[in-house]
Amino acid sequence: MGRSEAARIFEEVLAAQASGPPVVLATVVSAPGGPPNGAPVIGAKLLLRRDGGSLGSLGGGPLEEAVRGAARDAFRRHAVELLFYAADGSRISRSEAEPAGGGGYQVMIELHEPAATLVIVGGGHIGKALATIGDLCGFSVIVVDDRPDYANQERFPEADRVICGDFSEVLRGLAIDANTYVITVTRGHKHDEESLRQVAASPAAYVGMIGSRRRAAAVLQHLIDDGLDPEVVRRVHTPIGLDIGAETPEEIAVAIMAEVVGVRRGGSGRPMREVKKARRGIAPAERVPPEEP
Repeated sequence: MGRSEAARIFEEVLAAQASGPPVVLATVVSAPGGPPNGAPVIGAKLLLRRDGGSLGSLGGGPLEEAVRGAARDAFRRHAVELLFYAADGSRISRSEAEPAGGGGYQVMIELHEPAATLVIVGGGHIGKALATIGDLCGFSVIVVDDRPDYANQERFPEADRVICGDFSEVLRGLAIDANTYVITVTRGHKHDEESLRQVAASPAAYVGMIGSRRRAAAVLQHLIDDGLDPEVVRRVHTPIGLDIGAETPEEIAVAIMAEVVGVRRGGSGRPMREVKKARRGIAPAERVPPEEP
Protein backbone atom coordinates (compact mmCIF):
# COMPACT_ATOMS: atom_id res chain seq x y z
CA MET A 1 0.00 0.00 0.00
CA GLY A 2 1.40 3.41 -0.97
CA ARG A 3 1.96 6.22 1.46
CA SER A 4 -0.96 8.50 2.13
CA GLU A 5 -0.93 12.02 0.76
CA ALA A 6 -0.78 13.40 4.30
CA ALA A 7 2.30 11.26 5.04
CA ARG A 8 4.02 12.45 1.87
CA ILE A 9 3.33 16.08 2.79
CA PHE A 10 4.72 15.50 6.28
CA GLU A 11 7.87 13.88 4.86
CA GLU A 12 8.49 16.78 2.46
CA VAL A 13 8.07 19.30 5.28
CA LEU A 14 10.61 17.43 7.42
CA ALA A 15 13.05 17.22 4.49
CA ALA A 16 12.66 20.96 3.81
CA GLN A 17 13.38 21.82 7.44
CA ALA A 18 16.44 19.57 7.50
CA SER A 19 18.21 20.49 4.29
CA GLY A 20 15.82 22.10 1.83
CA PRO A 21 14.70 22.98 -0.74
CA PRO A 22 12.07 25.09 1.01
CA VAL A 23 8.36 24.40 0.70
CA VAL A 24 5.23 26.34 1.65
CA LEU A 25 2.41 24.53 3.42
CA ALA A 26 -1.07 26.05 3.26
CA THR A 27 -3.68 24.73 5.69
CA VAL A 28 -7.34 25.69 5.95
CA VAL A 29 -7.91 26.40 9.66
CA SER A 30 -11.42 27.83 9.41
CA ALA A 31 -14.15 27.56 6.77
CA PRO A 32 -17.74 28.76 6.41
CA GLY A 33 -20.43 26.41 7.61
CA GLY A 34 -22.08 24.12 5.06
CA PRO A 35 -19.57 24.51 2.21
CA PRO A 36 -20.68 23.50 -1.28
CA ASN A 37 -19.32 20.31 -2.82
CA GLY A 38 -15.67 20.65 -3.83
CA ALA A 39 -14.96 23.56 -1.50
CA PRO A 40 -12.04 23.17 0.91
CA VAL A 41 -12.78 21.93 4.39
CA ILE A 42 -11.01 22.58 7.67
CA GLY A 43 -7.70 20.73 7.70
CA ALA A 44 -7.26 20.67 3.91
CA LYS A 45 -3.56 21.05 3.01
CA LEU A 46 -1.66 22.16 -0.05
CA LEU A 47 2.13 21.90 -0.19
CA LEU A 48 3.83 24.10 -2.77
CA ARG A 49 7.38 23.89 -4.07
CA ARG A 50 9.44 26.77 -5.41
CA ASP A 51 9.46 25.20 -8.89
CA GLY A 52 5.66 25.32 -9.01
CA GLY A 53 5.06 21.68 -8.14
CA SER A 54 2.53 20.84 -5.47
CA LEU A 55 1.05 18.11 -3.34
CA GLY A 56 -2.42 18.05 -1.84
CA SER A 57 -5.35 20.31 -2.65
CA LEU A 58 -7.59 23.04 -1.33
CA GLY A 59 -10.32 21.95 -3.72
CA GLY A 60 -9.11 23.87 -6.75
CA GLY A 61 -10.96 26.96 -7.90
CA PRO A 62 -10.31 30.63 -7.12
CA LEU A 63 -9.38 30.12 -3.47
CA GLU A 64 -6.62 27.66 -4.28
CA GLU A 65 -5.37 29.92 -7.07
CA ALA A 66 -5.21 32.85 -4.64
CA VAL A 67 -3.34 30.75 -2.06
CA ARG A 68 -0.83 29.67 -4.69
CA GLY A 69 -0.13 33.33 -5.40
CA ALA A 70 0.33 34.02 -1.69
CA ALA A 71 2.74 31.10 -1.46
CA ARG A 72 5.02 32.65 -4.06
CA ASP A 73 5.25 35.74 -1.88
CA ALA A 74 5.83 33.59 1.22
CA PHE A 75 8.97 32.15 -0.37
CA ARG A 76 10.29 35.66 -0.83
CA ARG A 77 9.44 36.83 2.70
CA HIS A 78 10.05 33.56 4.58
CA ALA A 79 6.55 34.05 5.86
CA VAL A 80 4.43 32.39 8.51
CA GLU A 81 1.07 34.13 8.50
CA LEU A 82 -2.70 33.76 8.64
CA LEU A 83 -4.58 34.93 5.54
CA PHE A 84 -8.30 35.57 5.15
CA TYR A 85 -10.26 34.88 1.97
CA ALA A 86 -13.76 34.97 0.59
CA ALA A 87 -14.92 31.95 -1.43
CA ASP A 88 -14.06 33.78 -4.68
CA GLY A 89 -10.40 34.06 -3.61
CA SER A 90 -10.47 37.76 -2.75
CA ARG A 91 -8.65 38.87 0.38
CA ILE A 92 -10.82 40.01 3.26
CA SER A 93 -10.21 41.22 6.81
CA ARG A 94 -10.20 39.00 9.87
CA SER A 95 -13.51 40.47 11.06
CA GLU A 96 -15.09 39.69 7.69
CA ALA A 97 -13.84 36.12 7.91
CA GLU A 98 -15.56 35.60 11.26
CA PRO A 99 -19.11 34.21 11.18
CA ALA A 100 -20.49 37.53 12.47
CA GLY A 101 -18.91 39.29 9.50
CA GLY A 102 -20.35 36.95 6.89
CA GLY A 103 -17.82 34.16 7.10
CA GLY A 104 -14.78 33.24 5.05
CA TYR A 105 -11.73 31.04 4.92
CA GLN A 106 -8.74 31.37 7.23
CA VAL A 107 -5.62 29.83 5.71
CA MET A 108 -2.32 29.35 7.51
CA ILE A 109 0.69 29.86 5.23
CA GLU A 110 3.97 28.41 6.55
CA LEU A 111 7.36 28.39 4.88
CA HIS A 112 9.46 25.40 5.91
CA GLU A 113 13.20 25.62 5.28
CA PRO A 114 16.50 25.10 7.11
CA ALA A 115 17.36 27.73 9.69
CA ALA A 116 18.77 30.89 8.13
CA THR A 117 22.52 31.30 8.60
CA LEU A 118 23.90 34.42 10.27
CA VAL A 119 27.61 34.90 9.53
CA ILE A 120 29.17 37.36 11.98
CA VAL A 121 32.57 38.53 10.78
CA GLY A 122 34.27 39.86 13.89
CA GLY A 123 34.16 38.47 17.40
CA GLY A 124 34.31 41.68 19.42
CA HIS A 125 31.68 43.16 21.71
CA ILE A 126 29.15 43.82 18.97
CA GLY A 127 29.78 40.41 17.43
CA LYS A 128 29.15 38.79 20.79
CA ALA A 129 25.82 40.62 21.21
CA LEU A 130 24.83 39.77 17.63
CA ALA A 131 25.48 36.08 18.26
CA THR A 132 23.22 36.12 21.31
CA ILE A 133 20.37 37.95 19.55
CA GLY A 134 20.77 35.99 16.33
CA ASP A 135 20.49 32.73 18.21
CA LEU A 136 17.36 33.96 20.00
CA CYS A 137 15.88 34.86 16.60
CA GLY A 138 16.40 31.31 15.35
CA PHE A 139 19.42 31.81 13.11
CA SER A 140 22.20 29.28 12.80
CA VAL A 141 25.12 31.43 13.93
CA ILE A 142 28.67 31.30 12.51
CA VAL A 143 31.34 33.57 14.01
CA VAL A 144 34.60 34.33 12.21
CA ASP A 145 37.65 36.07 13.69
CA ASP A 146 41.40 35.79 13.24
CA ARG A 147 42.18 36.02 16.97
CA PRO A 148 42.07 32.84 19.08
CA ASP A 149 41.06 34.83 22.17
CA TYR A 150 37.95 36.03 20.34
CA ALA A 151 37.18 33.05 18.10
CA ASN A 152 36.47 30.19 20.47
CA GLN A 153 33.43 28.22 21.57
CA GLU A 154 33.78 29.30 25.18
CA ARG A 155 33.22 32.93 24.18
CA PHE A 156 30.39 32.02 21.80
CA PRO A 157 28.46 29.08 23.29
CA GLU A 158 25.37 30.12 21.33
CA ALA A 159 27.13 29.78 17.96
CA ASP A 160 26.85 26.65 15.84
CA ARG A 161 30.34 27.24 14.47
CA VAL A 162 33.23 29.45 15.56
CA ILE A 163 36.04 29.70 13.04
CA CYS A 164 39.47 31.14 13.78
CA GLY A 165 41.47 32.10 10.72
CA ASP A 166 42.22 34.68 8.07
CA PHE A 167 38.98 36.47 7.20
CA SER A 168 39.39 36.17 3.43
CA GLU A 169 40.34 32.50 3.50
CA VAL A 170 37.55 31.53 5.86
CA LEU A 171 34.87 33.40 3.91
CA ARG A 172 36.05 31.98 0.59
CA GLY A 173 35.50 28.52 2.02
CA LEU A 174 32.03 29.15 3.49
CA ALA A 175 28.92 27.89 1.72
CA ILE A 176 26.87 31.07 1.30
CA ASP A 177 23.41 30.85 -0.24
CA ALA A 178 20.23 32.91 -0.51
CA ASN A 179 19.35 32.00 3.08
CA THR A 180 22.58 33.49 4.47
CA TYR A 181 22.96 36.88 6.17
CA VAL A 182 26.49 38.28 6.51
CA ILE A 183 27.46 41.04 8.94
CA THR A 184 30.98 42.46 9.05
CA VAL A 185 31.81 44.03 12.41
CA THR A 186 35.57 43.61 12.51
CA ARG A 187 38.05 45.78 14.38
CA GLY A 188 39.19 47.76 11.33
CA HIS A 189 38.24 48.84 7.83
CA LYS A 190 41.03 46.72 6.33
CA HIS A 191 39.42 43.52 7.58
CA ASP A 192 35.97 44.77 6.61
CA GLU A 193 37.19 45.43 3.08
CA GLU A 194 38.85 42.02 2.84
CA SER A 195 35.65 40.38 4.03
CA LEU A 196 33.32 42.31 1.74
CA ARG A 197 35.51 41.44 -1.23
CA GLN A 198 34.66 37.77 -0.61
CA VAL A 199 30.93 38.07 0.07
CA ALA A 200 29.57 41.15 -1.75
CA ALA A 201 28.94 39.23 -4.98
CA SER A 202 27.69 36.10 -3.21
CA PRO A 203 24.02 35.04 -3.31
CA ALA A 204 23.62 36.07 0.36
CA ALA A 205 20.24 37.60 1.19
CA TYR A 206 21.94 40.35 3.16
CA VAL A 207 25.46 41.76 3.37
CA GLY A 208 26.10 44.54 5.86
CA MET A 209 29.13 46.43 7.19
CA ILE A 210 29.46 48.53 10.31
CA GLY A 211 31.08 51.94 10.17
CA SER A 212 30.47 55.63 9.64
CA ARG A 213 29.26 56.92 6.28
CA ARG A 214 32.69 58.28 5.46
CA ARG A 215 34.49 55.06 6.32
CA ALA A 216 31.89 52.94 4.54
CA ALA A 217 32.03 55.09 1.41
CA ALA A 218 35.82 54.76 1.29
CA VAL A 219 35.69 50.97 1.62
CA LEU A 220 33.01 50.60 -1.06
CA GLN A 221 34.88 52.89 -3.45
CA HIS A 222 38.02 50.78 -3.00
CA LEU A 223 36.04 47.70 -4.02
CA ILE A 224 34.71 49.43 -7.13
CA ASP A 225 38.19 50.74 -8.02
CA ASP A 226 39.46 47.17 -7.75
CA GLY A 227 36.94 46.01 -10.33
CA LEU A 228 33.95 44.86 -8.34
CA ASP A 229 30.65 45.54 -10.10
CA PRO A 230 29.18 48.81 -8.72
CA GLU A 231 25.70 47.22 -8.65
CA VAL A 232 27.06 44.44 -6.45
CA VAL A 233 28.72 46.97 -4.15
CA ARG A 234 25.53 49.02 -3.86
CA ARG A 235 23.65 46.10 -2.35
CA VAL A 236 25.85 46.26 0.77
CA HIS A 237 23.92 47.65 3.73
CA THR A 238 26.07 50.33 5.28
CA PRO A 239 26.01 52.15 7.61
CA ILE A 240 24.37 49.10 9.09
CA GLY A 241 21.20 48.82 11.16
CA LEU A 242 18.11 50.89 11.87
CA ASP A 243 18.28 54.35 13.41
CA ILE A 244 17.18 53.79 17.01
CA GLY A 245 19.83 55.97 18.65
CA ALA A 246 21.88 52.93 19.66
CA GLU A 247 25.03 53.55 21.70
CA THR A 248 26.08 50.37 23.52
CA PRO A 249 27.24 47.19 21.72
CA GLU A 250 24.01 45.49 22.73
CA GLU A 251 21.85 48.34 21.42
CA ILE A 252 23.85 48.43 18.19
CA ALA A 253 23.31 44.68 17.81
CA VAL A 254 19.54 45.17 18.29
CA ALA A 255 19.54 47.84 15.56
CA ILE A 256 21.47 45.58 13.19
CA MET A 257 19.32 42.51 13.81
CA ALA A 258 16.17 44.61 13.37
CA GLU A 259 17.37 45.49 9.88
CA VAL A 260 18.30 41.88 9.13
CA VAL A 261 14.88 40.62 10.22
CA GLY A 262 13.23 43.42 8.24
CA VAL A 263 15.05 42.35 5.09
CA ARG A 264 14.24 38.71 5.75
CA ARG A 265 10.53 39.23 6.42
CA GLY A 266 9.89 42.16 4.10
CA GLY A 267 9.22 44.64 6.89
CA SER A 268 9.10 48.40 6.43
CA GLY A 269 11.10 49.43 9.50
CA ARG A 270 8.35 51.92 10.42
CA PRO A 271 6.75 52.13 13.87
CA MET A 272 3.92 49.62 14.14
CA ARG A 273 1.39 52.30 15.09
CA GLU A 274 2.04 54.01 11.75
CA VAL A 275 1.78 50.71 9.89
CA LYS A 276 -1.52 49.91 11.62
CA LYS A 277 -2.94 53.28 10.58
CA ALA A 278 -1.80 52.82 6.99
CA ARG A 279 -3.40 49.37 6.82
CA ARG A 280 -6.85 50.41 8.04
CA GLY A 281 -9.44 49.37 5.54
CA ILE A 282 -7.06 46.84 3.96
CA ALA A 283 -7.07 43.10 4.60
CA PRO A 284 -3.56 42.43 5.91
CA ALA A 285 -2.08 39.07 6.69
CA GLU A 286 -1.80 38.31 10.35
CA ARG A 287 1.72 37.48 11.46
CA VAL A 288 1.58 34.54 13.82
CA PRO A 289 3.98 34.76 16.79
CA PRO A 290 5.35 31.59 18.34
CA GLU A 291 3.42 30.20 21.28
CA GLU A 292 4.71 30.79 24.78
CA PRO A 293 5.91 27.62 26.52
